[in-house]
Amino acid sequence: MSAKTWRVRALAVAAGVGVTAVALAACTSPGGGGNTTQPVVDTQVSLAETNELSSFNPNTPQGNLDINSKVNYATHDTFAYINDKMEVVPNEGFGKMEKVSDDPLTVKYTLNDGLKWSDGEAITTDDLLLGWAIASGYFDDATFNDDGEVTAGTQYFTIAGSTVGVNDTDVPEVSDDKKSLTLVYETPFVDWNLVWLLDQPIHVVADKAGVTVDELVKAITTTPKGDADAPAEPNATIKAAADFWNTGFDVTSLPDDPSLYLSNGPFIVKSWEPTQSMTLEANPEYTGDHNPAFSTLVFRFVGDSQAQVTALQNGEVDIINPQAGGDTLTLLEGLSGIQILSGPQLAYDHVDISFKGEFADPTVREAFMKVIPRQQIVDTVIKPVNPDAEVLNSQIYVTSQTAPYAETIKTNGSDAYADVDVEGAKTLLAGKTPTVRILYNINNPNRVAAFEAIQATAQEAGFVVEDIGREDWGAQLGSDIYDVSIFGWISPGVGNASIPQIFASFGGGNYNGVNVPEIDQLANDIQVMTDPADVETASMQVDKLLFENFYGLPLFQSPGLEAHTDRVKGVTFMANQTGPVWNFWEWTAEGTESK
Repeated sequence: MSAKTWRVRALAVAAGVGVTAVALAACTSPGGGGNTTQPVVDTQVSLAETNELSSFNPNTPQGNLDINSKVNYATHDTFAYINDKMEVVPNEGFGKMEKVSDDPLTVKYTLNDGLKWSDGEAITTDDLLLGWAIASGYFDDATFNDDGEVTAGTQYFTIAGSTVGVNDTDVPEVSDDKKSLTLVYETPFVDWNLVWLLDQPIHVVADKAGVTVDELVKAITTTPKGDADAPAEPNATIKAAADFWNTGFDVTSLPDDPSLYLSNGPFIVKSWEPTQSMTLEANPEYTGDHNPAFSTLVFRFVGDSQAQVTALQNGEVDIINPQAGGDTLTLLEGLSGIQILSGPQLAYDHVDISFKGEFADPTVREAFMKVIPRQQIVDTVIKPVNPDAEVLNSQIYVTSQTAPYAETIKTNGSDAYADVDVEGAKTLLAGKTPTVRILYNINNPNRVAAFEAIQATAQEAGFVVEDIGREDWGAQLGSDIYDVSIFGWISPGVGNASIPQIFASFGGGNYNGVNVPEIDQLANDIQVMTDPADVETASMQVDKLLFENFYGLPLFQSPGLEAHTDRVKGVTFMANQTGPVWNFWEWTAEGTESK
């Protein structure tokens, strides 16, 4: 599950632009389609967000942040979306995705007529082919060492999620009119309906790679599947495309080149004032079903939760999605004309320990786990918001997943860390004084509080603690500047992608270098299981293995908090990483004034 939502990491599905992390059933939209009229001219809705955009590609490891996904969600349409009941809802305004066979599993994608990117270029199966190449890892023939470094062969597209499932497909078949694409799986794949394929525009990626669209399509459709046991010379065309895709959409301000932020959705990026706000306006090329009832959507970057409340009170923003804290909730409850929405997020904070350097020694990792004061952190950070909050004792399930959570904590080994054990840590260290560099978000008060609590008890046991908290901590995940990280994962609430993404050695979200062959095998097995009971059993095995290998410790399930003024109607609480933006086309806003 993903939680960088305050700089939350979103869990990414192996499917190009689309969902991020766990399993679903298709259904109809509970609220019907979007607004069928033209947007209300000059009506603006403003939403406060803790984090600032860092990439127009949310599907890379460094771009896989909640705010990047939210902007992408507002500016891109695809075959489905997830509603607030954690259901996969078909988006018939874009096209149709249908399973046409179970044996072999075969999925057909059909694009609606008239779909365009905001520069006027048509959306075709060429775009879907690029998405498949990215999601499948079909051409990869790389071998990795224990540190995740390529030692032979080539890894082309570096994705935040996992290629498991999609990598068991062959080159898709496409229709002559480039309107439909058929994907055939060699093995069953439980999350097939999370593979939405549309990613970045192929004409942009090809241009930046210095090739034509036809040349890139030809390379994708004719290059043999990669084989790590017999690596080949890299395909220059695909490699050039991948090299650009991997980093070319990362930004710190609005690019002069508008092709780097094209849209095919209801909104298109109009302007960006760094550190302040990003303004989206209605996309005149949009022909789908999710037309908003307002012309402008503004994301205001307000890192401090109390400052978000003040902005809401002053009418500077219409909606806030702050980190839940006791002070924040108290302030909101004292305001009139404000609607408060709250509930448990599908998110959790955690402490991850590197498997490198001094912490390659499992004894050192175990010793550090013994000094993490989890109960103190919960009492300080979470109980002011949720008096019933408790320490989280699973890496796989959150407490609101009542039945599997209760079952897994019986046997996963988490009880060994119920209390701080400084003396036990000292015994394990046997006089050693390892240096531990701790990475966290200095702008997140919950993470600061967690760091300070851990620092105190770790020093008692003999650890030398180095504070390397920083604003750009998310960009540092997976680097060698730290030994321990404090952050969160937040899930989309559907699918089974989190285990291969985060805990498998090949996962795009494996930032601490965990490499346990049994976990890798279970991660692969889960993707082809069709019985939920089998998935649950395998997931619990992974949970136990993570504790046995001293991966780190979960801290707590995150409480969720949203609030909006009476001016905006239709906002509902959303527990996953999309937050309140999930149904923006159902919002209505009073007045025509611009804020």
